[in-house]
Amino acid sequence: MSEENDQVRLRHMLEYAREVTQFTQGKTRSDLNNDVLLDRALRYSIGIIGEAAAHLSEEFRDAHPAIPWSDIIGMRNFLFHIYHRVESNILWRTATESIPALVVWIEPLLKEDSSDQTKNE
Repeated sequence: MSEENDQVRLRHMLEYAREVTQFTQGKTRSDLNNDVLLDRALRYSIGIIGEAAAHLSEEFRDAHPAIPWSDIIGMRNFLFHIYHRVESNILWRTATESIPALVVWIEPLLKEDSSDQTKNE
């Protein structure tokens, strides 16, 4: 897979991760139990993040070993294939702790790409 495709996947991951942080802003853990739309939005968005991560090239993932790619992809598999066993606590912790950390990891990777493109122009 090309570097360009990796950057597209990273942008998708960042877009959905930012949406997750917006969905949870001003919400509490108990809101998740009472708001089916919040629950579904988090499940879907976190799943898409994992799907995009699964489509990153192996070379790219290997070049960034500090990011827990297998955990990100594993969460997607868990949400979409073992959906009936996903506990709300796990979903909430992922949305409010892991996803904000992912944003911090991804943003510099996209900035690196922007500065590389600027150098080549």
